[in-house]
Amino acid sequence: MVTVSEASPAAARWADLARELDCWGAEGRNAGLWWRDDDAAAPCERLDRLLAIARTAPVALAVIPALAAPGLAAWLEASAARADRPAPIAVLQHGWRHLDHAPRAATDRLLAKKSEFPADRPGLTVAADLAAGRERLRALFGGRALAVLAPPWNRFDDSFLPLLAGCGIGAISQVKPRVAAWPAPGVFAANVHVDLVAWKEGRGFIGEAAALGGLVGHLRARRGGEADRDEPTGILTHHLVQDQATDEFLLRLLALTLAHPAARWLDAGEVFAPGVGRSGIAASGISA
Repeated sequence: MVTVSEASPAAARWADLARELDCWGAEGRNAGLWWRDDDAAAPCERLDRLLAIARTAPVALAVIPALAAPGLAAWLEASAARADRPAPIAVLQHGWRHLDHAPRAATDRLLAKKSEFPADRPGLTVAADLAAGRERLRALFGGRALAVLAPPWNRFDDSFLPLLAGCGIGAISQVKPRVAAWPAPGVFAANVHVDLVAWKEGRGFIGEAAALGGLVGHLRARRGGEADRDEPTGILTHHLVQDQATDEFLLRLLALTLAHPAARWLDAGEVFAPGVGRSGIAASGISA
């Protein structure tokens, strides 16, 4: 999984993050941050723990439409209504079934990258999956379900981008700094930049130094104009595999950033407003 760039980010410390935020403040700017968590499908203790950690920080849950339990919507409503969790909880579309459709020859089975939407899938099939996913989330979650695709494994072939608006989806979220805010007509992009899971090393926490390096690196690149200044810095979690070390990192990160005047956690409605509007519906007005 990639963080800020194809290379591993430079290590950083908490003091480095504080100093970077100080620099934003000295320039009279707010450093926008946002949080996406993937693979939600049903209420569970780990998801409850994640929301308990977040408390006053907004979280966007990427929900797998075909696997979404009907009870998840009511559970989220109850969670959002609790006095100790005042921050917004949004729902994004995590593909359709979270199935890998990438072609695999026997010789490259271990090297092929997983994707629900690889280039060789028929466009009509992709569009049907996207529209079905959008409609199911709208039916289950109503206005909490934003018209935003967060594709499984953060992979979505560029050739399918023009299909999104016609399926009622006005925005996409993948990983790494975005190349363009509008990668296709009617499609807005806002990505995450630091995945906290070490997928190739036991699925534990990537480590404090690497996580902070990714955050500081993207914030510094934004401030210096080396990355899109307007793209909020995003962190990515996966509650189903999240360990205690990740919990502790998140608690400390929130304590620092919520107390810093130059840091601001954005809810997904703000992050994706150019593409989906404040209502969460695709800004183009096209519906599934």
